[in-house]
Amino acid sequence: MNSKERKIGGADIVWKVLIEEGVDTVFGYPGGSVLPLYDALSYYQDKIRHVLVRHEQAASMAADGYARASGKVGVCFATSGPGATNLITGIANAYMDSIPMVAITGQVPSPLIGTDGFQEIDIAGVTIPITKQNYVVEDVNDLPRILKEAFFLAREGRPGPVLVDLPKDIAAMEYKKHFDYGRIKLNLAGYKPNYAGSKPMIMKAISLIEKAKKPIALIGHGVILSEAYKELEEFVRKCDIPVISTILGHGAIPYDHPNYYGIIGMHGMKYCNEATTEADLLIGIGIRFDDRITGRVSDFASKAKIIHIDIDPAEIRKIVPAEVPIVGDIKKVLVEINKEVKPMRNEPWNKKLTKLKEEFNFKKVEEMNRKKGDTLIHHGDLLRDIFEITKGNALMVTDVGQHQMLAWQYYPQKKPRKWLTSGGLGAMGYGLPAAMGAKLARPKEDVWLIVGDGGMQMNIQELMTLVQDKINIKICIFNNFYLGMVRQWQEMFYEENYSQVNFLNPDYVKIADAYGIKGYKATTIEEAKKINREIVKLNEPVIVDYHMQKLGNVFPMVTAGASLKETRIK
Repeated sequence: MNSKERKIGGADIVWKVLIEEGVDTVFGYPGGSVLPLYDALSYYQDKIRHVLVRHEQAASMAADGYARASGKVGVCFATSGPGATNLITGIANAYMDSIPMVAITGQVPSPLIGTDGFQEIDIAGVTIPITKQNYVVEDVNDLPRILKEAFFLAREGRPGPVLVDLPKDIAAMEYKKHFDYGRIKLNLAGYKPNYAGSKPMIMKAISLIEKAKKPIALIGHGVILSEAYKELEEFVRKCDIPVISTILGHGAIPYDHPNYYGIIGMHGMKYCNEATTEADLLIGIGIRFDDRITGRVSDFASKAKIIHIDIDPAEIRKIVPAEVPIVGDIKKVLVEINKEVKPMRNEPWNKKLTKLKEEFNFKKVEEMNRKKGDTLIHHGDLLRDIFEITKGNALMVTDVGQHQMLAWQYYPQKKPRKWLTSGGLGAMGYGLPAAMGAKLARPKEDVWLIVGDGGMQMNIQELMTLVQDKINIKICIFNNFYLGMVRQWQEMFYEENYSQVNFLNPDYVKIADAYGIKGYKATTIEEAKKINREIVKLNEPVIVDYHMQKLGNVFPMVTAGASLKETRIK
């Protein structure tokens, strides 16, 4: 029996809407309250791929990775109760980093809602603070509109996650209306986005830009979300403005662009932090000015007037004062600026920044902090080798910790959407499922996961998902037998009281073998280089356990409460 001969129910509507929205991959895990969706799946699986994860957290994080790599809305499923609550960390991660996602959860049958029934959780209530919007479906006839609104809200304006909670009885209920997705009208009264930005504010910004002697453009994730790459490049070239980036803005402009200087913040380059303190104009483009970027806010860009361009009015002046606030889509605002701004040159300022870059040479910082006599692998040597053998073209995914900051420092990006990391939430365990999602979104890309020994064990069960779904990623475990970033803080601020950070690890080669994956171990850089040249040729998932210098630290560093002027290099 095919879907045309069946009575169409609420579950069918979900799959039909996903197809209409162009969804080709969903990540999920079945359970009692979501069984109608999985029962209907067999009628649509020729058009949509379902990836069976081993833990619901991986479903939401894989959907996040898929969305970041593709620019499309990521979709995940879970059942009610613990299934739904297991999605929460991934949903929160998407919310913090503005990732478009639709999470569809099963719910107990409508008559049981509010009775504390088996596996009943008010997941809509729980996720209010970490979603753009959420819905509890009360009528099967409302389901197409609700889902259409969910996708619209997930991607429009500042993107983010939307949750749809679908009771089991409504998912099983017959849908008697004619399904015509194109004719469905959204019920979004009061939704009036201003995407183009205020013309008077744009003209005021142009006036400041043309008068500035020491301008800096600080770019963030908003440039990537808006896909404003060409507009940004035209702006900085026309105005000859130096560019620095946040961790989520990595790749928004090519690392070898003549106006690009590097990365800012807690583990950014000292010369970029110094440049920010010297600037007389700072143009924040698609950024939140979060604490990891600003350091001590009262000292942040204290000599500069600030132009802040962002699509979310709630971010404007939330952290730093902005003389010129521009609420609008980055791409459209830059188009307007580029139309009006005069070409200019900033040679003295650019020369000064080049001199700063030479003075605070990153290679010198690295050599200053090498642990002499430790023969295990140094992170800089390994990451430079990975960059060399991939020619800088790999899609890089990281987990969270020291390795994350190091990959940011050592693996520059030339193209957007090829750098995936948990920024605002800093969620350990993100890397492996996000890499799965990224590979499925861009199957032709060479996907490398940089993960610590701590984060690796948080979602290690997804190795079986890689095998079952034939997802080819290179898993590079930076194994220093510590929770490295926590240990670094304990070394620097807690008199080397290494409390609960010594990490006993399994034999990752044997773990790989148990999952049917090729596994390798390297304890020297020579071994690592040899293995790297072997695995780069493999078209299958692979794990490499790199034994890293145990007490290696990440520098530069701005300590908590310090200003960017106080960037430490050792």
